[in-house]
Amino acid sequence: MDPRYVKMIITMLHGTVTSLEVFFLTLLFSIPLALPVSYGRMSRNKIISGITNFFLLIIRGTPLMLQLLVVYFGPGLLVRWLQTKGFQINFRWNRFAAAIIALTINYSAYFAEIYRGGIESIPQGQYEAAKVLGYTQGQTFFRIILPQVLKRITPAMGNEVITLVKDTALVSVIGVSELLMVAKERQSALFSFWPLFIAGIFYFIMNWGVSFAFEKLEKKFDYYK
Repeated sequence: MDPRYVKMIITMLHGTVTSLEVFFLTLLFSIPLALPVSYGRMSRNKIISGITNFFLLIIRGTPLMLQLLVVYFGPGLLVRWLQTKGFQINFRWNRFAAAIIALTINYSAYFAEIYRGGIESIPQGQYEAAKVLGYTQGQTFFRIILPQVLKRITPAMGNEVITLVKDTALVSVIGVSELLMVAKERQSALFSFWPLFIAGIFYFIMNWGVSFAFEKLEKKFDYYK
């Protein structure tokens, strides 16, 4: 095999590792963060629900690429403005950290709406029955409500997670060297379409893994019917 193509594959594997890091870290932070956001959305306190609704409107109503740019460049612009006012601030933003923060904020908003739909789909009678049986609010949620919610939201969560795999490519807009960015660089260097084709195969394999995992998860939740 041509050494150039061997180098290309090795470099693209490094880019794939970065994409996977972005993917897993985003899930790690966004999935738990989405729960309090969903409860803020459902809160009876108008101030809390109003702030949460405004947050969701901004995040869901603007492109993810724009959010990445704002999270990466925004703090730096703020620091420069403060420096002009006499504040002595040293600030250096990490591209990878900015990408994780932007994706986490974005996906927590979408996951929160999925959670809300699942929680509100549970009949109120189940809460009342649990209360009659002497369950606390925590026991009611974790033992009765949550398992049913997880079963109902699994398909929607699977779709969002698959979208996340592809959205990791957007972090290249702030210079994070992930799979697609590496593929474009190799394409320019080799004057060949193969790097992009191979990148497509890598994305397909990752999405196949996600689909397989969620299919298994749905079967486990078949117990709750």
